[in-house]
Amino acid sequence: MPAASCPDSNTIILMKILLKYTVILLMLCPASLPGQIEAGGAIQITIQGVPTGEQGRINGGYPVSEKGFITMWKIGAVKVVGVETDVLARKIESAYMEAEIYTSPVIQIVADSGDNITVQMVTVGGKVRSPGPKPFRRGMTLYQAVMSAGGPTEFGAINRIALFRNGKRYIYDLNKGEHKLLKLFPKDTVDVPQKTVFGN
Repeated sequence: MPAASCPDSNTIILMKILLKYTVILLMLCPASLPGQIEAGGAIQITIQGVPTGEQGRINGGYPVSEKGFITMWKIGAVKVVGVETDVLARKIESAYMEAEIYTSPVIQIVADSGDNITVQMVTVGGKVRSPGPKPFRRGMTLYQAVMSAGGPTEFGAINRIALFRNGKRYIYDLNKGEHKLLKLFPKDTVDVPQKTVFGN
């Protein structure tokens, strides 16, 4: 029976080098865990266990900011990056229960790179604390849109808010209840103007 040949020293050295570089590459490029959420992506959230009319406030696509946060109705910014979807779902359920908003919510989350989840947006600009595109929620009102941008600054005139829709401009006064409850549509743009020298 012929003796088994042993690898020579050069082959052993080459194998060690290849193994070393493979380990380094794996360290530099860690794979995301299944269901883990990444910055710049998007997640789809659905809620059950709450009144049907309330589901529209939560259900939908949420863009994940580069800092790893989403903004949710009533509970605000939630850190999601690096968190597995089932863990995040329990976290959001707890947040709504602790805030006494819902008693037994059931959250389901699907993570995505963002290519397969369409996030509808409205844009809020002018004298607000956090201007820019905001996730649209079904049933979102003019007041909710302004508050999603952090609310007006001390220089913002809420009695002359401009709404741009389909190339037309409308003016609303958030001091009026019916204007607060005005329903928005995806791609609407809201602008909070600066107060005049008379403070209005």
